Amino acid sequence: MDNLGDIRLFVEAAQLGSLSAAGRKLGLTPAAASARLAKLESGLKARLFERTTRQLRLTDEGRVFLQGSRQALSALDDAQTALQAGQNMVRGKVRISATSDFGRNLLMHWLDEFNALYPDVTFGLTLSDALSNLVQEDIDLAVRFGVPPDSSLVARPLAPNPRVVCASPEYLERHGLPEHPRDLARFHCIVLSTASGAVTEWRFTRGNEVELYTVPLDTARETNDGAVAREWALRGYGIVVKSLWDVEADLRSDGLRVLLPGWRYPDAPLHALYHRNRFMAPRVRVLLDFLAERFARTLAELEARCGYPDAAPLSATPEKARGERL
Repeated sequence: MDNLGDIRLFVEAAQLGSLSAAGRKLGLTPAAASARLAKLESGLKARLFERTTRQLRLTDEGRVFLQGSRQALSALDDAQTALQAGQNMVRGKVRISATSDFGRNLLMHWLDEFNALYPDVTFGLTLSDALSNLVQEDIDLAVRFGVPPDSSLVARPLAPNPRVVCASPEYLERHGLPEHPRDLARFHCIVLSTASGAVTEWRFTRGNEVELYTVPLDTARETNDGAVAREWALRGYGIVVKSLWDVEADLRSDGLRVLLPGWRYPDAPLHALYHRNRFMAPRVRVLLDFLAERFARTLAELEARCGYPDAAPLSATPEKARGERL
């Protein structure tokens, strides 16, 4: 706590790219700001910045210290807010990570709705199909499909994640409808590439029946970006497997149509991931409850639209535990 002000100065300087600008923001003269940074570096026995007359650049040690400093200051600010507001104040910034399609097509609208209820909350939204490192990227909350093997995180189930086979009406008018997974051999397909390779094995179940279709990679469109795969499907380039949440808006607008409704594709339930040991600010806790309610409401509205038979409902209720240890 003795050098808390120096740490705040360091974080501001890293963010602004200027020690003098950081000093002005904190009410310090350039000389005082330089002296306080020198004192901090001396105490740490590490150089935090490479300084020239034109720029201020973090050293490797500075980047490491910046991650921990931001988290510590954020935790202190949250604790102070909680004390002053009696744990009831919903305000401040929530940093969220989500997959690209879900973030653009659904989550952004839900965050607008949340802001109408809590106007003092702001958002930092990172969209990526890869799992963000919550510690390194200073993310408060990540929304992801499936549960990653990371013991430093807590996973709260948010919703089931039905994945659907879909294509544009224009494509279906030209090529017809598949009635069985085996029929996919005469259609163009779009596949997603991951770090472990292209996802070419599409597995379907209907009751006790299991069908496996392997998409021929040499004739398929392939991308590592879920948003590109969705856009290709919308433009009529073929059939794609997508999370129901990624194409919710497209199904409502008839931009895409669900195929093979009698067959189910493996589910990968949706989870909210957050730090195990970090103080959860009221804004994050309230947002989590809000998202869980929105998922439940939207899933009920989509069930009929997808045309799944009653024997295979989409809305198998996930465990409603507040947190599930990984």
